[in-house]
Amino acid sequence: MSDVLRLNLNVPNAIDLVLSRRSGSAKRMTGPGPSAGQLDTILTAAARVPDHGKLFPWRFIVFEGEHRAAFGRLLAKIVELEHAPVSPERVQIENERFLRAPVVVAVISQFKENTPIPEWEQRLSAGAVCMNMLTAAHAMGFVANWITEWPAYHPAVLEMLHVRDQERIAGFIYVGQPAEALQERVRPDMTTIVKRYHK
Repeated sequence: MSDVLRLNLNVPNAIDLVLSRRSGSAKRMTGPGPSAGQLDTILTAAARVPDHGKLFPWRFIVFEGEHRAAFGRLLAKIVELEHAPVSPERVQIENERFLRAPVVVAVISQFKENTPIPEWEQRLSAGAVCMNMLTAAHAMGFVANWITEWPAYHPAVLEMLHVRDQERIAGFIYVGQPAEALQERVRPDMTTIVKRYHK
């Protein structure tokens, strides 16, 4: 495989699509992002995951347009209140955190109680949603990055996003275009992580 991966809108083989997928850094993204219709397709594809019990134990929060900047200002205020004095550089980082990509999607993992489905399986389903979203974005010619960073765990952020007690932020998915060619990264030696079971 080439050291430089290039997005291909017409991948003829599904396995080639999966084998060519890789994350692009949110810090090195640009526009344009997906249209409303394209984003609907990406989210619909994301929701087609294994889901024991058909619980749909996840939901989405989409950040677009000026709402990304508004949310960034709220993140900056949290940092300023908790870590004063804060450098202007840090404030700028928080102000621009969600401006790194044209679209950011928060995947919220919802644990559905009073069902026989273990919490672990429900959380894994939310992780699968994130992975499907990355693959769908790649299939449509975009680059995506699944990250959490401090906002995914901070109580004030969870409150602002109305994340309830049985919910967690599985990740923020940044979707856009790569500002530079993606470099292939080191992959695992499969012989060291694959073993055949023998009695």
